[in-house]
Amino acid sequence: MIARQSSTIFFVALTIVSGCVQDGDSNPQPHPGILWVRTAAEFEALSLQAYRAAGDFLPGAIADPNWSALPQQTGAASLPTAIIFDVDETLVSNVEFQVTLEAPFRNSKLDNWNANNKSKPMPGAVEFTQLARAAGVELFFVTNRPCERRRGLDGPCPQEAVTIQDLVEAGIPTDAEHLMLANERPEWDREKSIRRNLVAATNRVIMLVGDDLGDFIPCTRRKPLAPCTEGASIASRQALTHDFKSYWGAGWFVLPNPMHGSWTSVE
Repeated sequence: MIARQSSTIFFVALTIVSGCVQDGDSNPQPHPGILWVRTAAEFEALSLQAYRAAGDFLPGAIADPNWSALPQQTGAASLPTAIIFDVDETLVSNVEFQVTLEAPFRNSKLDNWNANNKSKPMPGAVEFTQLARAAGVELFFVTNRPCERRRGLDGPCPQEAVTIQDLVEAGIPTDAEHLMLANERPEWDREKSIRRNLVAATNRVIMLVGDDLGDFIPCTRRKPLAPCTEGASIASRQALTHDFKSYWGAGWFVLPNPMHGSWTSVE
């Protein structure tokens, strides 16, 4: 196994309040999480830090044929290497969509916004993906953007083309073969472990990169989805995070996202 590196990815804990922040009698401002992502230099620093740490970890992960970022993956020494990425708030920033969003959130609102606005990459994402590809690593993109039929659009999954275009615009081109959306197949629900395991059937997965605990660990959502039998809680998520503490910054790299995620649903 490769030596665990000491690089640490720091989480930022922000107090998220409902409604908007008021500045005297001025217009309402976005809630603190959105405002922080949009304006704080610390947000950019954390994203750069995560991708720099991932770049430092990359050569050793490639060189060690016994290393996998999936704890259950074995016998993968002869397989080509791969990294699994989430998309939103991991490679592509949707903070400007969050600023304009009028509740309630609907997938169609994000689809329309992405189709009509040029996407922006997370700081450090383009450079790291280029580094990984130059080293011969195959990149897979596992997102919970869902496949949904839309009136006036052809095919069962118009979101696939939009997501590919978003990644192209962000400077991280890919194709349908390497993109896995929720509900693209009947068994591909919002629990990502099934899709991660599919990648692991053909590749040695050397890294996971995401912004949500579910991008790394199964059974982190309040509503259980197969193979999970119980919903997650604040306590269970913290316990799972600690159980896999040796992977954080050493194969698992997390991006800061105080705006949304599975953490908002648990108690």
